[in-house]
Amino acid sequence: MTQPFKYIYEALNGASSFLQEHGREEVAARLLLQHALNKSHTELLISMREPLTAEQNQSYWQMVESHAKGTPIQYITGSEEFYGRTFTVDPSVLIPRPETEELVEEALKRAQRIFEDGAEIKLADIGTGSGAIAITMKKEMPVLEVTATDISPQALQVAKNNAKRLSADVCFVQGDLTEPIAQHKWQIVLSNPPYIAYQEAEDMSEVVLDHEPHTALFAEENGLALYRKLAESLPSIMAKPSFIGLEIGYKQGPAVIQLFKDSFPDAKVELLKDINSNDRMVFCEIDV
Repeated sequence: MTQPFKYIYEALNGASSFLQEHGREEVAARLLLQHALNKSHTELLISMREPLTAEQNQSYWQMVESHAKGTPIQYITGSEEFYGRTFTVDPSVLIPRPETEELVEEALKRAQRIFEDGAEIKLADIGTGSGAIAITMKKEMPVLEVTATDISPQALQVAKNNAKRLSADVCFVQGDLTEPIAQHKWQIVLSNPPYIAYQEAEDMSEVVLDHEPHTALFAEENGLALYRKLAESLPSIMAKPSFIGLEIGYKQGPAVIQLFKDSFPDAKVELLKDINSNDRMVFCEIDV
């Protein structure tokens, strides 16, 4: 930017064109301007003819340039919406995706169908990241006793902060997969583990690849390593009745289904599609 913009509408138009030239979506210009000015969409529309200060110009354009270079909007604004709530995010956690909202929605339906009123229901969210799954489940179904785990202390701190801000009573423990929860029996286990194969990196957006934590994205064995470990370790800690819900990569359905059928031969194991008709979830119901 060579000249500061005088009015809000000028800044929005200039940033929209700039981002479009750099291969980014124009809507990002509005979202970043809302954040820079601390305005809702409606408030922004009403104030289009208002002037901008030099500080506002500088702050806004720094955000726009950062996004043009590839930084996700959510890491610039520090937040993302998930299931109607605002979650704080930073580069130590994955940005929550709409597909994971579908995992939560399906888990809530099954919990209400499977468990009787007044039943003790312990839920574990393995690899919680920002805490989106665990916190949402607790807020939507307060009767749940929710524990969330992650191997990353930085991610757990983000999740704890989100739980405090959203007034969600969730227990957080650090550790790898089922290791920190192995001493209890669980009625519900949910997980959105790293599932991208390393060889798929060349086909990924640089916005994701260069900024989101690789430990939360990639897994060995063509992305199946953590599903295999979960399938091996979960049988000894699942209560009866209980269920497991997993988010998966769209090519992994048959492989993950087989892993859980091998580990739970008497269970009902299902593959579900997301709203875009891609294989996205595996649910395993035990003695239901």
